[in-house]
Parts: sequence; C-alpha cells; structure tokens
Amino acid sequence: MDDVALAAAGDVRAFERLYRAHLPRVHGLVRRMTAGRDADELTQDVFVRLWQKLSSFRGESAFSTWLHRLAANVVIERFRTDTTRRQRHVDGEGIFESLPGARSSGDLAMDLETALEKLPDGAREIFVLHDVEGYKHQEIADLLEISAGTSKAQLHRARMILRRHLRPASA
Repeated sequence: MDDVALAAAGDVRAFERLYRAHLPRVHGLVRRMTAGRDADELTQDVFVRLWQKLSSFRGESAFSTWLHRLAANVVIERFRTDTTRRQRHVDGEGIFESLPGARSSGDLAMDLETALEKLPDGAREIFVLHDVEGYKHQEIADLLEISAGTSKAQLHRARMILRRHLRPASA
C-alpha cells in the first residue's frame, strides 16, 4: 500500500511522509498566490484539509495534481472570505503611482516578486494560476466562479501592469 492509501486509512506516519514530500511545492504555490501574506497559515490549512479530504481522493489524476488543486481551492476560499476582495478586482489602477521611487534610472522598476505583491489580488491570483501554474482560463473560471472572459481580462491587466513596472525607467 502506498502512503496515500495508508494515510487515507488513518496512518499518521504515512500522512507525515506525504506532508514532508509535498510541503515545499504546496507552500510555494500558496506563497505565489497570496504574495506571501499568511502563506504559512494557509499552507497548514491545506494540510488540515488534506487530512479531512484524503479519503475522497479517487486516483483519477496524480496525487500531486489533486493536492495542487486542493491547495488552490483553500487559497481561493480564503480570498472569497475577504470582504474587500471583489472591490480590489476593480480598484488598484493607481497602485503604482503612490510608490515612492518605483522607477530608478536604468534599473528594473522592481523585481517580479515585488511586482506580483503589488498587483491587485484578482489579477495576481489569475496571473499565478494561468502563467505560473498552467491552469486554462475555463479551469480558472470554474475555480473562481467567474467567466472565462473575466479571467482573460484580469490576466491581460496583470501582464500590462507587470510590463509597465518591470520595464527599465529609460524605456
């Protein structure tokens, strides 16, 4: 029996092995989706949810793929509980104008990690899911309960903001 089956049957040691094996990837995904905010706490939430849902894993996809989707769902659920999330999808146009010294002569305005942190939550979430994690627009739409068109528009917006602020100041 493999660790997934053993853990699903209640074997704590098998679950610990799964935790150690998958922690770096899950934490990385959560960190990218949240720009680091509450990443440790959300990562733990993912593994709590994993323990609760492990018996529902049917093996129709690789375990790592299923866990990846579970992690994305935990983060998305957290975003949904944030009452200001919907407003931040629309706001944030002037977010970079208020950054002192955001553009320095001849250097990149900011590195990608910093730029991602500054994106509005919705745009960042979709950028990470699509461009970093490889989800298709329809999958993102299903996860976030939005239209595929909204996903495409938010991705375009994220890319435009990133291009504008990662370009050297002299460009």
